[in-house]
Amino acid sequence: MASFSASSVPMMKLSFLVYFFLVAYAGNFYQEFDLTWGDGRAKILNNGQLLTLSLDKASGSGFQSKNEYLFGKIDMQLKLVPGNSAGTVTAYYLSSKGAAWDEIDYEFLGNLSGDPYILHTNVYSQGKGNREQQFYLWFDPTADFHTYSILWNPQRIIFSVDGTPIREFKNLQSKGVPFPKNQPMRIYSSLWNADDWATRGGLVKTDWSKAPFTASYRNFNANACLWRKGASSCSSSRSSSPSSKSNEWLSQELDITGRERLKWVQKNYMIYNYCTDAKRFPQGLPPECKMP
Repeated sequence: MASFSASSVPMMKLSFLVYFFLVAYAGNFYQEFDLTWGDGRAKILNNGQLLTLSLDKASGSGFQSKNEYLFGKIDMQLKLVPGNSAGTVTAYYLSSKGAAWDEIDYEFLGNLSGDPYILHTNVYSQGKGNREQQFYLWFDPTADFHTYSILWNPQRIIFSVDGTPIREFKNLQSKGVPFPKNQPMRIYSSLWNADDWATRGGLVKTDWSKAPFTASYRNFNANACLWRKGASSCSSSRSSSPSSKSNEWLSQELDITGRERLKWVQKNYMIYNYCTDAKRFPQGLPPECKMP
């Protein structure tokens, strides 16, 4: 695996010649995704504009992107399982393959009717995660569609909900913190039963009389660089296409407003942060937790 320094000039160099091919997809689900499991429980509807996943006692369901990406800004609108969703998990994430995989996670943990969903986030690098942050949302995610975004560039990962940043994970590899940067990732999503842990630590089980449970997806969009034939087209240089605003995500960071909104979310809606869980890390908190 090639080494990377956040101080590289301009920010990233690839050791091979590539043809620059930055893509912006406003996705039709037929064109962009494969239904991978669930024996018909995953469906593409409305001429490719809507995708639904369903879960019953026999099986859940899932899909994955046809393309692999090495850096990108990924947006998807989701409407989560309504009513009593206890025991169910809707996962939406980027992941590579192999024993030392990278992964950027959203997981929506269902709950009893009237109780809030828990939005669980995590970042894996080289097969190691343990970087969980969890949030309540400031709206009902089952009443309508909301946009869940992942910005992944060579400098940082930003999780956002309806344009509001909820989490930032910076590239601190120069400080010894692994960062996903070399492995291309696909988009995956699944709806599955996890009542052994998902709701109140497994105390509340899935009520199968409410099945089938259904989550809905629309308005997929990817401003991203593709991985094809063993090569990434990604370049973080602003000069690669200085006139194109579609490339700005490659070096995007939080502005003052974004930082204030992030603080607001983390102050009012964060319910778990691995960086404050000293009991979990008796030998000391992970190094990124001690950096601004």
